[in-house]
Amino acid sequence: MKNEQMTDAQKLAQLKKENDALRSDNAHLSKQVDWLSGQLGLLKRSKFGQSSEKSAYDQVDLFNEAETYAQPAAPEPELSKVEAHYRKRQRAMDRLPEDLPVEVVEHVLSAEEQICPVCDEPLHVMGKQVVRRELKLVPAKAVIVEHVQYTYACRNCERTGTGVPVIKAPMPTPVIKGSFASPEAVAQIITDKFVMGIPLYRQEQQWKRHGIHLNRQTMSGWLIKAATDWLEPVYAALHARLTAHEVLHGDETTVQVLREPGKTPTSKSYMWLYRTSGDAPMPIVLLDYQPGRGAEYPQAFLEGFSGYLHTDGYAAYRKLEPQVTVVGCWAHARRGFDGAVKLLKPEERKDSAAYAGRSFCDKLFAIERDLAGLSPDERHTQRQKLARPVLDAFLVWLKGYEDKAGKSPFGKAIYYTLSQWEYLERYLLDGRLEISNNRAERSIKPFVIDRKNFLFCVSPAGARSSAVIFSLTETAKENGLNPFEYLTFLLRELPGHAGDDLTPFLPDSPTLPEGCSVPQPKTSQPKYAWDVD
Repeated sequence: MKNEQMTDAQKLAQLKKENDALRSDNAHLSKQVDWLSGQLGLLKRSKFGQSSEKSAYDQVDLFNEAETYAQPAAPEPELSKVEAHYRKRQRAMDRLPEDLPVEVVEHVLSAEEQICPVCDEPLHVMGKQVVRRELKLVPAKAVIVEHVQYTYACRNCERTGTGVPVIKAPMPTPVIKGSFASPEAVAQIITDKFVMGIPLYRQEQQWKRHGIHLNRQTMSGWLIKAATDWLEPVYAALHARLTAHEVLHGDETTVQVLREPGKTPTSKSYMWLYRTSGDAPMPIVLLDYQPGRGAEYPQAFLEGFSGYLHTDGYAAYRKLEPQVTVVGCWAHARRGFDGAVKLLKPEERKDSAAYAGRSFCDKLFAIERDLAGLSPDERHTQRQKLARPVLDAFLVWLKGYEDKAGKSPFGKAIYYTLSQWEYLERYLLDGRLEISNNRAERSIKPFVIDRKNFLFCVSPAGARSSAVIFSLTETAKENGLNPFEYLTFLLRELPGHAGDDLTPFLPDSPTLPEGCSVPQPKTSQPKYAWDVD
């Protein structure tokens, strides 16, 4: 009887042990299901959802853009010039430059029609008026430029039999020797590819439709040669200016290089981006091509730099310390909570912990918008009063979820924010610092968009040239310059320039041609670089 009771007890203990194991497995599987569901939701949202992280937003469908913005019943906006700028009366940003050429089309009666229908006497002009003005767009035209050089000699020396001097008229140095490339042609190809995102093979087709057979290999050679010979020195001068600043931003993205030595064509290389912050009088954006993503690349590029560097959470930047103080990005921290909120049902969002976490971030961004017009010293003081209490409360709230958030998207947001906290709160150290690294992300975005069009670089030389050209076009845009006009100026003047002083060729030079600058419309509500996209 005792043995039977012991057997029953053993069976009961065994069943309890199995039950505990099943409970543990069930809890583990439930967490795994939650994690996989979160990952699936994030993937679906990244592929099919809207990319904006704003709490309230309005995104226009690309293919319905005309229908979305069109207002058939509304008249065209009238433009009136008021104190050297244009006032909008109905819709914003409809503006024509003052120096645009005007083509006058006069509508007159023929000689046979200039007869009075009443008395058959000739009619005379009693007045005229401008009925309407239209914007006429003329497609690009190609022109052959022949450089004819005159040679001069002295008649008197010829008569007297003395040595006859032969003098040739000076000519500009070609942008590429032995080539029919002009500064304008190279600048146009650069602008189409690196500003407008038109790959060379599409440009080749476009020129062919104009009857011009310009091979893509030829254009590629022009770009590499122009970048190597004339644009790299300007890039080097900008690099020296960049590292002299005390506040910078950094970011990196992938690029595929087919003929990278020692690597397969499908392997990843990287474009590193470094740029000045909002306190710089001349914004500078530089890209640096490198075959890898190790810490040695920013260390080499930023040699001699000492100050603050805004970055995302990538650990390689931490190895730049202590000579560089790394500042974290609150937009990245907010992004995790925002993604977790959007995975919930709409009716569940406002009562969720993820929503509360995002709200803490939104409070910090709202404070920054209110402080945007202050001086760095005033901003630093106000941050201690306004932002520090929010940060302290947020940290206490985060630690309350540290052990129970799990591996869900919300848990990952908690983990990221806590692990980066040391760097995230550093923007309070100096009023010149920004709450996010969005300034760098916006600067690298044109390269990411263009990468979708031209897909890859063939060789490291092409990738380096692309980095140099992208740097100059983005820096020109940041300084309110027309990239085509600025590049044309550089490629026209640099081949004949003697000396190492490149100050006259930098974007802030007062001697740049007047046509390089783009007239900027006045806006009453600027978008700050730290705003959430």
